[in-house]
Amino acid sequence: MESVLVNFVYAQQIGHAIEALHYANGHRKADPSRRIGVVLNANTPSELATWCPFIDEVHTIELDLFDPATDTRDQLAKIAPDWDYVVNDHRSAQAAQRDIFPGLAAYYDQANAYFTGAKGFAGFKLPVSYLPRQPLRLDLPRTERHGFTVLPGGSADRHMYPTVESWRLILTELAERFPGTEIRLLGRLAKDGRTSTTYSRDEYERLAAAVPGARLALDLPLRDQLGLVGASKVFLSPHTGFGMVALATGTPWLCLSGNRWPEFWFNDGVPFYSVLPDRGRFPCYTALGPDPEPVDDEGPRTPSMSAARIRADLPELLDAATLLHDGELDFPTALAGHRDRLDRCWGGDRSMMWSIDNVLNDGVVAG
Repeated sequence: MESVLVNFVYAQQIGHAIEALHYANGHRKADPSRRIGVVLNANTPSELATWCPFIDEVHTIELDLFDPATDTRDQLAKIAPDWDYVVNDHRSAQAAQRDIFPGLAAYYDQANAYFTGAKGFAGFKLPVSYLPRQPLRLDLPRTERHGFTVLPGGSADRHMYPTVESWRLILTELAERFPGTEIRLLGRLAKDGRTSTTYSRDEYERLAAAVPGARLALDLPLRDQLGLVGASKVFLSPHTGFGMVALATGTPWLCLSGNRWPEFWFNDGVPFYSVLPDRGRFPCYTALGPDPEPVDDEGPRTPSMSAARIRADLPELLDAATLLHDGELDFPTALAGHRDRLDRCWGGDRSMMWSIDNVLNDGVVAG
């Protein structure tokens, strides 16, 4: 039996686990008889991989991304070394990433010396067959969908997400557009090594009190959180890895896009809509470069999450919510529309439109 190890140890944010699962799925679909393993950061919710029937082994590595003295050889020794193919996260070989995360560079140097078999990079120059653009669905209970789940912000600094007043405006308008709809406000406030939202409990409570139909769903186990997401018609948030997990439950993602990264994973068959900011007015998508100058919105705030940006794009956000909620946007139409809006956002510079499996450029795998 041929074996493939997807070695995808990176930052702990949950979206990176979805990247790993996506690549593992593509390798299994290319040959269903394979043994598939994944290696993840120990602070990533690795239980996601246990809800993927196509993955046979799940391993985790505990490390300090910033410590050049990182030594993971004892942990590696607990994983069988003899894989036919080892598919690494391509960021492990990028000079900029290795400079920023010397502990990560140390791990991959140790892992490459430990694991046998042909080496490659996930999605790039693969030594083993791979089917791109395979639908990813977590093996979770399916229920009838209703209402919205909302994650106001992720784990970045608080100034990188809208104020409570901006969210009150969005959600109040949403409640008026869909009278009687249920709105679940998700959040993870616990500080235990995993990522957590930088909104406070007080902010959540103020928001829930101000929005008709809003209910709190804080600090639930991940499976319970995903149960709520999977039972909703739309998941709404700024850019966050949790939005990728929402797509893996089959729930459409409505993204208030902005900050450092545009959306880059599109789960075949699951509709989505990213409301893109006017980059001329609200600078964003700086990736690893310097952040734009903040604006004043109840203190410093990133331009793409400011009240002015929210007001400018609120009509589009509400119209997109209607399309997704009413099931009027299928995946091919969603992808084509996103490609066109992103093309205009970047002024036709398609080099900036990176996506997993290169789906924004006709689905051809790069490399």
